[in-house]
Amino acid sequence: MRTRILGARVIDPSSGLDQVGDIHLEKGKIVALGQAPAGFEAEREIDARGLVAAPGLVDLSVALREPGYSRKGNIASETRAAAAGGVTSLCCPPQTKPVLDTPAVAELIIDRAREAGHTKVHPVGALTKGLEGEQLAELVALRDAGCVAFGNGLAPFAGNRYLRRALEYAATFNLTVVFHSQDAALAEGGLAHEGPTANFLGLAGIPETAETVALARDLLLVEQAGVRAHFSQLTTARGAQMIAEAQARGLPVTADVALYQLILTDEALADFSSLYHVQPPLRSRADRDGLREAVKRGVIQAISSHHQPHEPDAKLAPFGDTEPGISSAELLLPLAMTLVQEGLLDLPTLLARLTCGPAKALRLPAGRLAAGAPADLVLFDPQASTLAGERWLSRGRNCPFMGHVLPGAVRYTLLDGRISYQA
Repeated sequence: MRTRILGARVIDPSSGLDQVGDIHLEKGKIVALGQAPAGFEAEREIDARGLVAAPGLVDLSVALREPGYSRKGNIASETRAAAAGGVTSLCCPPQTKPVLDTPAVAELIIDRAREAGHTKVHPVGALTKGLEGEQLAELVALRDAGCVAFGNGLAPFAGNRYLRRALEYAATFNLTVVFHSQDAALAEGGLAHEGPTANFLGLAGIPETAETVALARDLLLVEQAGVRAHFSQLTTARGAQMIAEAQARGLPVTADVALYQLILTDEALADFSSLYHVQPPLRSRADRDGLREAVKRGVIQAISSHHQPHEPDAKLAPFGDTEPGISSAELLLPLAMTLVQEGLLDLPTLLARLTCGPAKALRLPAGRLAAGAPADLVLFDPQASTLAGERWLSRGRNCPFMGHVLPGAVRYTLLDGRISYQA
Protein backbone atom coordinates (compact mmCIF):
# COMPACT_ATOMS: atom_id res chain seq x y z
CA MET A 1 0.00 0.00 0.00
CA ARG A 2 1.30 3.45 -0.89
CA THR A 3 1.52 5.47 2.31
CA ARG A 4 2.38 9.09 2.97
CA ILE A 5 3.45 10.18 6.46
CA LEU A 6 2.73 13.87 6.75
CA GLY A 7 4.62 16.57 8.58
CA ALA A 8 6.72 14.57 11.02
CA ARG A 9 10.00 15.63 12.56
CA VAL A 10 12.14 13.10 10.72
CA ILE A 11 15.24 12.00 12.65
CA ASP A 12 17.68 9.55 11.08
CA PRO A 13 20.76 9.31 13.32
CA SER A 14 22.70 7.25 10.77
CA SER A 15 22.77 10.17 8.30
CA GLY A 16 22.38 13.09 10.70
CA LEU A 17 19.01 14.02 9.18
CA ASP A 18 16.75 16.04 11.49
CA GLN A 19 14.05 18.03 9.71
CA VAL A 20 10.29 18.35 9.38
CA GLY A 21 8.90 16.71 6.27
CA ASP A 22 6.98 13.86 4.67
CA ILE A 23 7.92 10.21 4.18
CA HIS A 24 6.63 8.17 1.24
CA LEU A 25 6.33 4.39 1.45
CA GLU A 26 5.57 1.79 -1.18
CA LYS A 27 5.92 -2.02 -1.37
CA GLY A 28 7.49 -2.20 2.05
CA LYS A 29 10.23 0.31 1.27
CA ILE A 30 10.88 3.99 1.80
CA VAL A 31 10.71 5.53 -1.66
CA ALA A 32 11.38 9.15 -0.72
CA LEU A 33 11.94 11.56 2.15
CA GLY A 34 10.52 15.06 1.67
CA GLN A 35 9.30 15.61 -1.90
CA ALA A 36 7.07 12.84 -3.27
CA PRO A 37 8.43 10.98 -6.29
CA ALA A 38 6.80 11.66 -9.66
CA GLY A 39 3.48 9.90 -10.05
CA PHE A 40 3.23 8.88 -6.38
CA GLU A 41 -0.43 8.72 -5.30
CA ALA A 42 -0.95 7.80 -1.64
CA GLU A 43 -3.61 5.24 -0.77
CA ARG A 44 -3.23 6.01 2.93
CA GLU A 45 -2.06 9.09 4.79
CA ILE A 46 -0.89 9.30 8.39
CA ASP A 47 -1.02 12.75 9.94
CA ALA A 48 2.24 12.91 11.88
CA ARG A 49 2.33 16.63 12.65
CA GLY A 50 3.77 17.02 16.14
CA LEU A 51 5.22 13.50 16.03
CA VAL A 52 8.79 12.30 15.60
CA ALA A 53 9.45 9.76 12.84
CA ALA A 54 12.53 7.64 13.48
CA PRO A 55 13.88 4.29 12.33
CA GLY A 56 12.16 1.41 14.11
CA LEU A 57 14.04 0.59 17.30
CA VAL A 58 16.53 -2.28 17.30
CA ASP A 59 16.58 -4.28 20.55
CA LEU A 60 19.53 -6.65 20.88
CA SER A 61 18.09 -8.83 23.65
CA VAL A 62 14.44 -9.87 23.95
CA ALA A 63 13.72 -13.28 25.46
CA LEU A 64 10.75 -14.61 23.49
CA ARG A 65 10.40 -17.70 25.73
CA GLU A 66 9.48 -19.91 22.78
CA PRO A 67 10.15 -22.74 22.36
CA GLY A 68 10.02 -24.29 25.81
CA TYR A 69 8.76 -21.67 28.25
CA SER A 70 5.27 -20.81 27.06
CA ARG A 71 4.07 -20.16 30.62
CA LYS A 72 6.31 -17.05 30.55
CA GLY A 73 5.55 -15.82 27.04
CA ASN A 74 5.63 -16.73 23.38
CA ILE A 75 6.84 -15.29 20.11
CA ALA A 76 3.50 -13.70 19.24
CA SER A 77 2.96 -12.05 22.65
CA GLU A 78 6.49 -10.77 23.15
CA THR A 79 7.02 -9.43 19.63
CA ARG A 80 3.66 -7.67 19.92
CA ALA A 81 4.81 -6.13 23.20
CA ALA A 82 8.08 -5.06 21.60
CA ALA A 83 6.23 -3.39 18.72
CA ALA A 84 4.28 -1.36 21.30
CA GLY A 85 7.64 -0.10 22.54
CA GLY A 86 8.60 1.06 19.04
CA VAL A 87 10.73 -1.98 18.18
CA THR A 88 10.79 -3.31 14.61
CA SER A 89 13.89 -5.54 14.80
CA LEU A 90 15.02 -7.61 17.75
CA CYS A 91 17.49 -10.33 18.65
CA CYS A 92 16.48 -13.26 20.83
CA PRO A 93 19.03 -15.09 23.00
CA PRO A 94 19.72 -18.83 22.71
CA GLN A 95 18.32 -19.85 26.11
CA THR A 96 15.30 -21.73 24.77
CA LYS A 97 14.22 -25.33 25.35
CA PRO A 98 15.60 -27.00 23.33
CA VAL A 99 18.59 -24.68 23.21
CA LEU A 100 18.97 -22.63 20.04
CA ASP A 101 21.90 -24.74 18.85
CA THR A 102 20.41 -26.31 15.69
CA PRO A 103 19.10 -24.83 12.44
CA ALA A 104 15.68 -26.37 13.13
CA VAL A 105 15.18 -24.25 16.27
CA ALA A 106 16.38 -21.09 14.50
CA GLU A 107 14.02 -21.70 11.58
CA LEU A 108 11.08 -22.36 13.91
CA ILE A 109 11.63 -19.04 15.69
CA ILE A 110 12.01 -17.07 12.45
CA ASP A 111 8.96 -18.72 10.85
CA ARG A 112 6.72 -18.09 13.87
CA ALA A 113 7.89 -14.49 14.12
CA ARG A 114 7.10 -13.99 10.44
CA GLU A 115 3.63 -15.48 10.98
CA ALA A 116 3.01 -13.16 13.95
CA GLY A 117 4.11 -10.17 11.86
CA HIS A 118 4.83 -7.76 14.71
CA THR A 119 8.63 -7.40 14.45
CA LYS A 120 11.57 -8.90 12.61
CA VAL A 121 13.40 -11.46 14.73
CA HIS A 122 17.12 -12.20 14.40
CA PRO A 123 18.18 -15.19 16.54
CA VAL A 124 21.46 -15.28 18.42
CA GLY A 125 22.60 -18.89 18.23
CA ALA A 126 24.30 -20.89 20.94
CA LEU A 127 28.08 -20.85 20.68
CA THR A 128 28.35 -24.34 22.19
CA LYS A 129 26.02 -27.33 22.08
CA GLY A 130 23.50 -27.14 24.89
CA LEU A 131 25.32 -24.03 26.18
CA GLU A 132 27.57 -26.50 27.99
CA GLY A 133 30.81 -24.72 27.15
CA GLU A 134 32.66 -27.57 25.46
CA GLN A 135 31.63 -28.73 21.99
CA LEU A 136 30.96 -26.07 19.36
CA ALA A 137 27.45 -25.77 17.97
CA GLU A 138 26.88 -25.94 14.21
CA LEU A 139 27.83 -22.28 13.75
CA VAL A 140 27.92 -22.13 9.96
CA ALA A 141 24.65 -24.05 9.61
CA LEU A 142 23.09 -21.75 12.21
CA ARG A 143 24.34 -18.70 10.31
CA ASP A 144 22.81 -20.05 7.12
CA ALA A 145 19.54 -20.61 9.00
CA GLY A 146 19.41 -16.95 10.01
CA CYS A 147 21.42 -16.53 13.21
CA VAL A 148 23.20 -13.17 13.25
CA ALA A 149 25.62 -13.82 16.13
CA PHE A 150 26.57 -16.48 18.68
CA GLY A 151 26.93 -16.51 22.44
CA ASN A 152 26.82 -18.64 25.56
CA GLY A 153 24.95 -16.22 27.81
CA LEU A 154 26.09 -16.43 31.41
CA ALA A 155 26.84 -20.16 31.02
CA PRO A 156 30.58 -20.66 31.61
CA PHE A 157 33.04 -22.43 29.35
CA ALA A 158 34.71 -25.61 30.55
CA GLY A 159 38.02 -23.77 30.30
CA ASN A 160 39.81 -20.92 28.55
CA ARG A 161 41.17 -23.33 25.94
CA TYR A 162 37.63 -24.17 24.81
CA LEU A 163 36.72 -20.49 24.59
CA ARG A 164 39.86 -19.68 22.62
CA ARG A 165 39.15 -22.40 20.05
CA ALA A 166 35.55 -21.24 19.70
CA LEU A 167 36.67 -17.67 19.02
CA GLU A 168 39.28 -18.75 16.48
CA TYR A 169 36.66 -20.81 14.64
CA ALA A 170 34.19 -17.90 14.66
CA ALA A 171 36.89 -15.56 13.35
CA THR A 172 37.57 -17.91 10.43
CA PHE A 173 34.01 -17.36 9.19
CA ASN A 174 33.77 -13.67 10.20
CA LEU A 175 31.05 -14.44 12.76
CA THR A 176 30.17 -12.13 15.66
CA VAL A 177 30.45 -13.50 19.18
CA VAL A 178 28.29 -12.05 21.96
CA PHE A 179 29.83 -12.07 25.43
CA HIS A 180 28.09 -11.81 28.80
CA SER A 181 31.26 -11.34 30.81
CA GLN A 182 30.79 -12.70 34.31
CA ASP A 183 33.18 -14.97 36.18
CA ALA A 184 31.00 -17.86 37.37
CA ALA A 185 33.14 -18.64 40.43
CA LEU A 186 33.20 -15.03 41.67
CA ALA A 187 29.46 -14.63 41.06
CA GLU A 188 28.40 -18.01 42.47
CA GLY A 189 25.61 -17.72 45.01
CA GLY A 190 25.42 -13.95 44.66
CA LEU A 191 22.13 -12.06 44.54
CA ALA A 192 23.09 -8.37 44.57
CA HIS A 193 25.98 -6.01 43.94
CA GLU A 194 28.64 -6.50 46.59
CA GLY A 195 28.53 -3.30 48.59
CA PRO A 196 26.82 -1.46 51.47
CA THR A 197 23.27 -2.24 50.30
CA ALA A 198 23.89 -5.99 50.06
CA ASN A 199 25.67 -5.96 53.41
CA PHE A 200 22.81 -4.08 55.09
CA LEU A 201 20.19 -6.44 53.63
CA GLY A 202 22.20 -9.59 54.31
CA LEU A 203 22.24 -10.58 50.65
CA ALA A 204 25.17 -12.48 49.16
CA GLY A 205 27.15 -10.12 46.96
CA ILE A 206 28.51 -10.30 43.42
CA PRO A 207 31.67 -8.17 43.24
CA GLU A 208 32.58 -5.78 40.44
CA THR A 209 35.49 -8.11 39.67
CA ALA A 210 33.06 -10.84 38.60
CA GLU A 211 32.58 -8.70 35.48
CA THR A 212 36.01 -7.12 35.09
CA VAL A 213 38.07 -10.29 35.57
CA ALA A 214 36.00 -12.11 32.94
CA LEU A 215 36.03 -9.05 30.68
CA ALA A 216 39.84 -8.80 30.83
CA ARG A 217 40.16 -12.46 29.82
CA ASP A 218 37.58 -12.12 27.05
CA LEU A 219 39.23 -9.02 25.58
CA LEU A 220 42.64 -10.69 25.53
CA LEU A 221 41.24 -13.74 23.75
CA VAL A 222 39.29 -11.56 21.31
CA GLU A 223 42.52 -9.74 20.45
CA GLN A 224 44.39 -13.00 19.96
CA ALA A 225 41.67 -14.61 17.83
CA GLY A 226 40.87 -11.47 15.81
CA VAL A 227 37.13 -12.11 16.17
CA ARG A 228 34.30 -9.56 16.01
CA ALA A 229 32.94 -9.28 19.56
CA HIS A 230 29.92 -7.66 21.15
CA PHE A 231 29.85 -7.29 24.93
CA SER A 232 26.29 -7.44 26.16
CA GLN A 233 24.74 -6.24 29.41
CA LEU A 234 27.67 -4.34 30.88
CA THR A 235 27.01 -3.36 34.49
CA THR A 236 30.13 -1.63 35.82
CA ALA A 237 31.87 1.68 35.21
CA ARG A 238 35.24 -0.07 35.13
CA GLY A 239 33.94 -2.55 32.56
CA ALA A 240 32.87 0.33 30.31
CA GLN A 241 36.34 1.87 30.72
CA MET A 242 37.94 -1.41 29.66
CA ILE A 243 35.78 -1.48 26.53
CA ALA A 244 36.82 2.11 25.74
CA GLU A 245 40.49 1.18 26.06
CA ALA A 246 40.00 -1.85 23.79
CA GLN A 247 38.27 0.29 21.17
CA ALA A 248 41.11 2.81 21.39
CA ARG A 249 43.54 -0.04 20.60
CA GLY A 250 41.53 -0.81 17.48
CA LEU A 251 39.82 -4.00 18.60
CA PRO A 252 36.55 -4.73 16.72
CA VAL A 253 34.41 -4.63 19.87
CA THR A 254 31.00 -3.09 20.58
CA ALA A 255 28.85 -3.08 23.69
CA ASP A 256 25.33 -2.66 24.97
CA VAL A 257 23.74 -1.94 28.34
CA ALA A 258 20.35 -2.90 29.73
CA LEU A 259 18.18 0.21 29.89
CA TYR A 260 17.23 -0.49 33.49
CA GLN A 261 20.93 -0.33 34.46
CA LEU A 262 20.92 3.32 33.32
CA ILE A 263 17.91 4.10 35.54
CA LEU A 264 18.12 1.91 38.65
CA THR A 265 20.81 1.15 41.24
CA ASP A 266 21.20 -1.49 43.94
CA GLU A 267 19.47 0.92 46.33
CA ALA A 268 16.19 -0.24 44.73
CA LEU A 269 16.57 -3.54 46.62
CA ALA A 270 15.89 -1.85 49.97
CA ASP A 271 12.47 -3.51 50.41
CA PHE A 272 13.56 -6.89 48.98
CA SER A 273 11.22 -6.54 45.98
CA SER A 274 11.90 -9.41 43.60
CA LEU A 275 10.98 -7.14 40.69
CA TYR A 276 14.52 -5.74 41.01
CA HIS A 277 16.16 -9.17 41.03
CA VAL A 278 18.26 -9.30 37.85
CA GLN A 279 21.42 -11.05 36.71
CA PRO A 280 23.96 -9.52 36.42
CA PRO A 281 22.77 -7.39 39.36
CA LEU A 282 21.90 -3.74 39.65
CA ARG A 283 25.12 -1.96 40.57
CA SER A 284 26.11 1.14 42.54
CA ARG A 285 25.24 4.73 41.75
CA ALA A 286 28.86 5.28 40.65
CA ASP A 287 28.58 2.37 38.21
CA ARG A 288 25.33 3.73 36.82
CA ASP A 289 26.95 7.13 36.30
CA GLY A 290 29.91 5.51 34.55
CA LEU A 291 27.62 3.54 32.24
CA ARG A 292 25.65 6.69 31.43
CA GLU A 293 28.83 8.51 30.51
CA ALA A 294 29.91 5.61 28.28
CA VAL A 295 26.55 5.73 26.49
CA LYS A 296 26.88 9.48 26.05
CA ARG A 297 30.38 9.16 24.57
CA GLY A 298 29.39 6.27 22.29
CA VAL A 299 31.67 3.71 23.94
CA ILE A 300 28.44 1.79 24.55
CA GLN A 301 26.72 1.98 21.17
CA ALA A 302 23.47 0.23 22.06
CA ILE A 303 20.77 0.43 24.71
CA SER A 304 18.66 -2.73 24.95
CA SER A 305 15.70 -3.84 27.05
CA HIS A 306 17.11 -7.26 28.05
CA HIS A 307 13.44 -8.21 28.29
CA GLN A 308 12.81 -11.35 30.36
CA PRO A 309 9.11 -12.03 30.97
CA HIS A 310 8.07 -14.35 33.80
CA GLU A 311 4.87 -15.94 35.01
CA PRO A 312 3.62 -14.50 38.38
CA ASP A 313 4.83 -17.45 40.48
CA ALA A 314 8.44 -16.85 39.38
CA LYS A 315 8.54 -13.63 41.40
CA LEU A 316 6.46 -14.63 44.44
CA ALA A 317 9.07 -16.53 46.48
CA PRO A 318 11.56 -14.92 48.90
CA PHE A 319 14.05 -12.73 47.03
CA GLY A 320 16.81 -15.31 46.71
CA ASP A 321 14.46 -17.98 45.38
CA THR A 322 12.89 -15.86 42.63
CA GLU A 323 13.88 -15.91 38.97
CA PRO A 324 15.88 -12.89 37.75
CA GLY A 325 14.69 -10.61 34.98
CA ILE A 326 12.52 -7.62 34.08
CA SER A 327 9.78 -7.42 31.45
CA SER A 328 10.22 -4.06 29.74
CA ALA A 329 10.41 -4.31 25.93
CA GLU A 330 7.09 -2.52 25.46
CA LEU A 331 8.40 0.41 27.49
CA LEU A 332 11.69 0.68 25.62
CA LEU A 333 11.02 4.08 24.05
CA PRO A 334 9.25 5.78 27.01
CA LEU A 335 11.84 4.50 29.50
CA ALA A 336 14.66 5.65 27.24
CA MET A 337 13.03 9.07 26.94
CA THR A 338 13.69 9.58 30.66
CA LEU A 339 17.36 9.99 29.69
CA VAL A 340 16.38 12.93 27.47
CA GLN A 341 14.10 14.31 30.15
CA GLU A 342 16.98 14.27 32.62
CA GLY A 343 19.29 16.04 30.16
CA LEU A 344 21.75 13.15 29.83
CA LEU A 345 21.25 12.75 26.04
CA ASP A 346 19.68 14.81 23.30
CA LEU A 347 16.97 13.08 21.27
CA PRO A 348 19.06 12.29 18.14
CA THR A 349 21.81 10.73 20.30
CA LEU A 350 19.31 8.63 22.21
CA LEU A 351 17.77 7.42 18.97
CA ALA A 352 21.23 6.55 17.65
CA ARG A 353 21.75 4.23 20.65
CA LEU A 354 18.37 2.62 19.95
CA THR A 355 18.60 2.28 16.16
CA CYS A 356 21.76 2.53 14.06
CA GLY A 357 24.08 1.77 17.00
CA PRO A 358 22.68 -1.68 17.77
CA ALA A 359 22.09 -2.40 14.07
CA LYS A 360 25.73 -1.72 13.28
CA ALA A 361 26.96 -3.72 16.27
CA LEU A 362 25.41 -6.95 14.98
CA ARG A 363 25.38 -6.01 11.29
CA LEU A 364 21.60 -5.98 11.01
CA PRO A 365 19.76 -4.57 7.96
CA ALA A 366 17.90 -2.03 10.08
CA GLY A 367 18.19 1.30 11.89
CA ARG A 368 18.07 3.88 9.10
CA LEU A 369 15.66 6.03 7.13
CA ALA A 370 16.66 6.37 3.48
CA ALA A 371 15.22 5.81 0.03
CA GLY A 372 15.34 2.08 -0.67
CA ALA A 373 15.58 1.08 3.01
CA PRO A 374 12.89 -1.11 4.61
CA ALA A 375 9.89 0.93 5.75
CA ASP A 376 10.45 0.10 9.42
CA LEU A 377 9.57 3.20 11.44
CA VAL A 378 8.30 4.40 14.78
CA LEU A 379 6.12 7.50 15.11
CA PHE A 380 5.98 8.87 18.63
CA ASP A 381 4.82 11.96 20.47
CA PRO A 382 7.68 13.37 22.56
CA GLN A 383 5.33 15.72 24.41
CA ALA A 384 2.83 13.05 25.48
CA SER A 385 3.27 10.53 28.30
CA THR A 386 2.82 6.81 28.82
CA LEU A 387 1.26 5.27 31.92
CA ALA A 388 3.20 2.03 32.30
CA GLY A 389 0.90 -0.94 32.59
CA GLU A 390 -2.26 0.81 31.43
CA ARG A 391 -2.33 -1.55 28.47
CA TRP A 392 0.05 -4.47 28.87
CA LEU A 393 0.77 -6.87 26.02
CA SER A 394 3.63 -9.01 27.35
CA ARG A 395 2.74 -12.25 29.12
CA GLY A 396 5.17 -11.21 31.85
CA ARG A 397 4.05 -8.45 34.23
CA ASN A 398 7.32 -8.56 36.20
CA CYS A 399 8.07 -4.88 35.66
CA PRO A 400 9.07 -2.49 38.48
CA PHE A 401 7.96 0.53 36.40
CA MET A 402 4.26 -0.39 36.49
CA GLY A 403 2.18 2.66 37.34
CA HIS A 404 4.95 5.13 36.50
CA VAL A 405 4.18 8.02 34.15
CA LEU A 406 6.93 8.04 31.52
CA PRO A 407 7.76 10.70 28.90
CA GLY A 408 6.86 10.08 25.25
CA ALA A 409 4.23 7.84 23.72
CA VAL A 410 4.45 5.51 20.72
CA ARG A 411 1.61 6.25 18.29
CA TYR A 412 2.49 3.95 15.39
CA THR A 413 5.03 1.24 14.66
CA LEU A 414 5.36 0.33 10.99
CA LEU A 415 6.97 -2.86 9.75
CA ASP A 416 7.72 -3.00 6.02
CA GLY A 417 5.23 -0.15 5.59
CA ARG A 418 2.44 -2.01 7.39
CA ILE A 419 1.10 -0.80 10.75
CA SER A 420 2.18 -3.43 13.31
CA TYR A 421 1.15 -1.35 16.33
CA GLN A 422 -1.18 1.61 16.73
CA ALA A 423 -1.98 3.24 20.03
